[in-house]
Amino acid sequence: MEKISKAQVKLVKSLQQKKFRDELGLFVAEGDKCVGELRKSFELVHLYREGENATRMEIEQMSGLRAPQGVVGVFKKKPLSDLPLEGQENSLILALDGIQDPGNLGTIIRTCDWFGVHDIFCSLDTADCYNPKVVQATMGALARVRLHYVDLSAWLKEQSKPIIGTLLEGKDMYESLSSIHPFTHSSIIVMGNEGNGISQEVRKLITHPIRIPSYPKNAETSESLNVSIATAIVLAEFRKLGS
Repeated sequence: MEKISKAQVKLVKSLQQKKFRDELGLFVAEGDKCVGELRKSFELVHLYREGENATRMEIEQMSGLRAPQGVVGVFKKKPLSDLPLEGQENSLILALDGIQDPGNLGTIIRTCDWFGVHDIFCSLDTADCYNPKVVQATMGALARVRLHYVDLSAWLKEQSKPIIGTLLEGKDMYESLSSIHPFTHSSIIVMGNEGNGISQEVRKLITHPIRIPSYPKNAETSESLNVSIATAIVLAEFRKLGS
């Protein structure tokens, strides 16, 4: 491996910012596991390893982690499609309306990978999937889950699938199984912003509002669940019903 230069350190460090990721068409990942998984789907441009072609100090300068793992990979971004993919008519799709926290988005992508959801349609104000914090939280799942950034309300209006949204005023997910069951294989599940939930524009398009009930019912609990945890619960229930 060719030893890293100061210019390369500066370039990798710049990829922490979206404007440079967009300008250069590159993104960064760290750690053997994450880098190894992403190599299966993305073109690796540079690979730096502590003790081989980079020093500990250089790795720390490039890293966005509190505890750098000693491996930094730079990959070419793939163009993000704004069109539905063919062959998705009978599949479960996730839609994200304004998810802001990179950790939440990364965890959601990883969760979709686990539950076999291959396409996520994101509103334009959802966090950048190539943000290093998102990439790290996916643990390589970004190699298998496709993200599409769209005008979400406009895209949903064009869909014929049932649109299932998680709302505090929705029907108890477990008590409304009969109405949900026919759509577990082919529907769109909408998850909303961490603080404000699903936007008013998108709410109008939801055909089946549901909620995850607390336990026991009417107990004094937190106002809502973390969106990545809520996504995991809903996807697990849908896959259970679908089986």
